[in-house]
Amino acid sequence: MSFSQIAKNDLARLLPERRCCLLAELTALIRMDGTIVIGTEDDVVVALTSENAAVSRKIFKLFKILFGLHPEITVRRKTRLKKNNTYTVRVLSQSAVDEVLKELGLAMDQITEGKFKIRHELGRQCCRRAYARGAFLGGGSVSNPEGEYHLEIVVPDQDHARWLVRLISKLGPEPKLGRRKHGWVVYLKESDQIVEFLNVIGAHTALLRYESARVYKDMRNRVNRLVNCETANLSKTINAALQQLENINIIANTTGLANLPENLEEVARLRSQYPDVSLKELGEMTHPRMGKSGVNHRMRKLGELAEKIKSEKGL
Repeated sequence: MSFSQIAKNDLARLLPERRCCLLAELTALIRMDGTIVIGTEDDVVVALTSENAAVSRKIFKLFKILFGLHPEITVRRKTRLKKNNTYTVRVLSQSAVDEVLKELGLAMDQITEGKFKIRHELGRQCCRRAYARGAFLGGGSVSNPEGEYHLEIVVPDQDHARWLVRLISKLGPEPKLGRRKHGWVVYLKESDQIVEFLNVIGAHTALLRYESARVYKDMRNRVNRLVNCETANLSKTINAALQQLENINIIANTTGLANLPENLEEVARLRSQYPDVSLKELGEMTHPRMGKSGVNHRMRKLGELAEKIKSEKGL
């Protein structure tokens, strides 16, 4: 089961207590998934189609609770691609269709295109949450947080998409609008805003899973960064130590370490004796003790001397 299905199944079980919120959510579902169908006797039928069984059950329940209707439900299996079931909920009665559209504040824009146009703005914050929830149930998806962070709602109508952006912005998240081949996309890319949106629409179970996966992912990435940093530092330390040993060997095989100044000789012999320790640890072995910068300064002097010898000897 995809993460989107988990979120939608979570939201499909949620029924607001207020009638206004139930109306707002059904309005969004009709705007997203609803079409107008002309019957055999020129009567108008409202049909809502979804690939999610839980969403279809919720649509049926909303019609029953709000209007006392028992819509017709048909199931059809796709013959291509994933071969999923598609569920269609139909309100067949002409009088019921008129009542539903009037109560929801929807007007039929153009019957031939099967579009709906909303007549009013949603004044209450709770109704805005309900509408956003219905829009997500009707055309939304959210990617698994173990991969890229992405939540989107596909809207076929540009005006509705812009209206939805404004509505979600009033709830907190700040979605962006993009163009698709067959419609428009209202989307969120930042994980914090996706979490906020899931919380606003009431997908609390999916939110907990999302947060858990996000924390695990962030921790894993942090550990990987620390390991990579430690590995890089270790490689740098080893390469520097090998170069220091090479310089010391050049000096030992030509002028000899005994001819070095006392402070340089001490550091050179300690490095030869302890090739794997850090500069800080070398400094703790000297008499008197030195800091990392002091040891590094002497190693640089040894390097300059080795370069001078190589230049003179033609090495």
